[in-house]
Amino acid sequence: MGKKGFKDLLVWQLAKDLAVRVYCVSESQNLKKDFGLCDQIRRSAVSVASNLAEGDERSSDRDSVRFFYMAKGSVAEVRTQIQIACEVGHLRKPEYDILEAEYEQLAKKIGSLIRARSQASSH
Repeated sequence: MGKKGFKDLLVWQLAKDLAVRVYCVSESQNLKKDFGLCDQIRRSAVSVASNLAEGDERSSDRDSVRFFYMAKGSVAEVRTQIQIACEVGHLRKPEYDILEAEYEQLAKKIGSLIRARSQASSH
């Protein structure tokens, strides 16, 4: 990861670290008991980092941006799913608040990455 630039690597690293945190949180809380929701949150979290990595390896900025948009969509999925997990009592509010804030920041960073790559592809 990081073929195109340092910024890409930092965004991917954050996404990967958050996916690891989601796995750890889901192991230690009631969420683990709800296999369907737990599995979906984990898949969405992994999808963010995976789409960033795949986009970074694409041969054109335009193609990369397409994958970065998918990663941003997966962030929205994770945010929705952790909110549901919190509201049904599977995730403690303090942990939800931390994850929500971190995923909100990640979404902004991916948005910046999309803008940068979109500008690069238009030149």
